[in-house]
Amino acid sequence: MDIHQNYDLSHCNSFAVPAKARAYGEVRSKQDLVQAMAYAVEQELPLFVLGGGSNVLFTADYPGLVVHIALRGIETNPLGTEQVELLAGAGENWHQLVMYCLKNKLYGIENLALIPGTVGAAPIQNIGAYGVELADVFVGLEAVEVSSGRTLMMDRDACEFGYRDSIFKHSLEGQVVITCVSLRLETRASPEIGYPALASELATTDSAAVTPEQVANAVMAVRRSKLPDPELLPNCGSFFKNPLVSRQQYERLLADYGDVPGFPQPESPELIKIPAAWFLDKTRWKGRRQGAVGVHEHQAVVIVNHGGASGADVMQLARAMQQSVAERFSVELEPEVRIV
Repeated sequence: MDIHQNYDLSHCNSFAVPAKARAYGEVRSKQDLVQAMAYAVEQELPLFVLGGGSNVLFTADYPGLVVHIALRGIETNPLGTEQVELLAGAGENWHQLVMYCLKNKLYGIENLALIPGTVGAAPIQNIGAYGVELADVFVGLEAVEVSSGRTLMMDRDACEFGYRDSIFKHSLEGQVVITCVSLRLETRASPEIGYPALASELATTDSAAVTPEQVANAVMAVRRSKLPDPELLPNCGSFFKNPLVSRQQYERLLADYGDVPGFPQPESPELIKIPAAWFLDKTRWKGRRQGAVGVHEHQAVVIVNHGGASGADVMQLARAMQQSVAERFSVELEPEVRIV
């Protein structure tokens, strides 16, 4: 594996902010990964694992080794008569995997179409959209422990999934490199169309006759109507998580505003999820701009780089948005984007 020095990362992140890595290498096999980890130890460099770069913000040059995971491969194994286990390399493009599944009549992740990034990044974030989360279909993953180089097998419980959260953001952050992910998919279609925006997009279609392909197309239509294409306007999609508030706090907001969208959490009924965009709309962030960085004109939860912005510029705007929401609503917005 080739190691490049002082490597430009501006094309490796969808915010397109300037940053350089002291060292950079592309991992196409487990052997490459072992070599990369050995190099980092030998050179006494911190190690950063980069997937598609769609959920990361570099605020400065990285003083260590950045490894870009490009492990490919898709396999399927039957699980009874109506289920299939799908194994995908961590470097596979997530959206292309969704399209592969639809083409091969494997169902369960069609609601997650058009989410940017790689398969390996999906469990770190526990990606989710339109009523479905990765954890719903997740079986397990294979990872390599950075300190020892040994292979680990982790099931769903071991990953400690939460709302846009996992163990890989906490005790295992930087400790393992995911190499393969296993999902349990269905061969019989059972579309999930209960999410309001998705139901609205499919309103003219008989709900009993909706196909997974129609669901995926509807999801893509909704996402494209709300989120700018990072190839045209650099961004990382939703910058903030949708906050969870107590039922008591939600009732206070309802009393004050009367139009607060809230979604009780099945696993924690006393917690209500409120869209971050609602708070940002109320504080009038949509379309505002600070120099080269701004908030998208159609979606207040999306920060965009109009050209020439640095990671520090993005963070300055994000902090101002957080502060305004905290001051008005006593709600802390937490970044969904990984800050480096």
